[in-house]
Amino acid sequence: MKMEPILIAESSGRFRSRGDALSVVVLLTACALVVRLPYLGDANADIDEQLYSLIGNAMLDGKLPFVDLWDRKPFGLFLLYAFAHAIGGPSPLAYQLFATGFAVLGAMLTRQLALTLVDRATAMGAAVLYVILMAIYGPHSGQTEIFHVPAMLAMALLVRDSEHPQAIGRALAAMLIGGLALQVKYTVLPQCAFFGLWALWGQFRQHGSVVRIAKLGAVFAALGILPTALVGLFYLAIGEWDAFWFANFESFFDRLPSPTGRLVAADALFLLPLAALVALGAYAALRLRVPVDKRSYAFYAAWLLACLATVFLPSTVYAYYYAALVSPAILLGMPFLDRREPLRLGPLAVVTALFFSLLYYGTRIDATQRSRTGMAQLSETIAPLVDDKSRCLWVFDGPTALYRETGSCLPTRFIYPDHLNNALERDALGIRQIDEVRRILAQRPPAIVTADIPFTAQNEDVRALVTETVSTEYELALRAGIQARTISVWVHRDATRADD
Repeated sequence: MKMEPILIAESSGRFRSRGDALSVVVLLTACALVVRLPYLGDANADIDEQLYSLIGNAMLDGKLPFVDLWDRKPFGLFLLYAFAHAIGGPSPLAYQLFATGFAVLGAMLTRQLALTLVDRATAMGAAVLYVILMAIYGPHSGQTEIFHVPAMLAMALLVRDSEHPQAIGRALAAMLIGGLALQVKYTVLPQCAFFGLWALWGQFRQHGSVVRIAKLGAVFAALGILPTALVGLFYLAIGEWDAFWFANFESFFDRLPSPTGRLVAADALFLLPLAALVALGAYAALRLRVPVDKRSYAFYAAWLLACLATVFLPSTVYAYYYAALVSPAILLGMPFLDRREPLRLGPLAVVTALFFSLLYYGTRIDATQRSRTGMAQLSETIAPLVDDKSRCLWVFDGPTALYRETGSCLPTRFIYPDHLNNALERDALGIRQIDEVRRILAQRPPAIVTADIPFTAQNEDVRALVTETVSTEYELALRAGIQARTISVWVHRDATRADD
């Protein structure tokens, strides 16, 4: 009983001094840099962010997402990448260090929320677990989750205490943050809705006025929509509303669902660490020690359900989507990791060591080193054949980063390989894939890049056309290993003769 007043005092989340705050920032920054070190500077550290980086760099040259370069991610995500490259230059290290800052921010916010349940030492452990688990579950370089999860954490921090004296003002700020997060990835919508409903329910419990709650809900919704509406108005003003609307909304529903469904057996195994953390935490909360702040614990449990809705909202679920579950899973695991239990720091130390081992740190360093070597070989082979005006490389399947690494111009606005080769995208681009591929091939790209193992089921007509073209008009110049795939460079025979 004597512990509870101490815990309640600490759960305010306030730092004891500026030095205390600085030490937390320094420790978490060091932790994030160590965990993410294998990927820093690797242009092929992950797949999707290569496109985001390419579009972000292009924005600095006056190009526009959806119009000049196509993707269905929101404008705000590309703006973040453009900002990172404006500060740090065009290399991947710019956005990777920028993302590392967001990893530290997310860890600090996780620590603040954990203080509602545990003391400072355990809360700091929660922050370290956040850094490790986010790297395990996908955003180890620059995936979207590294940017929008801290926004969700900030919303949770602001609306959790619905009886706070400034609850309405905090909720309004949270809704605006949610609106900004929607401009990073639209699938955070279920979480934004949950936070809004939690805040409204808290106000209803205090005041009981349905009319007041309806008006407040309308304001919440308006703030959430505002950032996206402003982006839409910008595209309307420049005469590109149709491009904005199709890429951001219509194409989402045109994309075919994965034939394997949203959840596959491999994902269940992948989720086991998070599931175990939640299960052990819930057991400790119910059978060993009830959390001091029961309402906060219930809030985190409900938030986890909203996060599941975020993960499974798209018709196709990729493994890195599960990073959205990391924060609430850690918070729900706090009663098990609480260092004041008989085992003291034992559970926290064991769980931290176990999760760190799942990074396969040495193996990842070796893999990224091989990736860097392969990228260098590919770039050296391709660069002499292309330029930034008319002699454009075409990456049918392979690293999008090769465009920047080789200094090549772009042969199409559908520059992400997956958009033109993925069978699920067949009717979701506003054009026929096969028509765009024929147009590109008619330009006789001096070099074409292919891969032996596709990431997704490919459009067979497109694949057959490319295979026939490279076998009859191109010569194999190089094969290089990139992670688990072999990437091939095919050089047009005219380009080979010109070199001779």
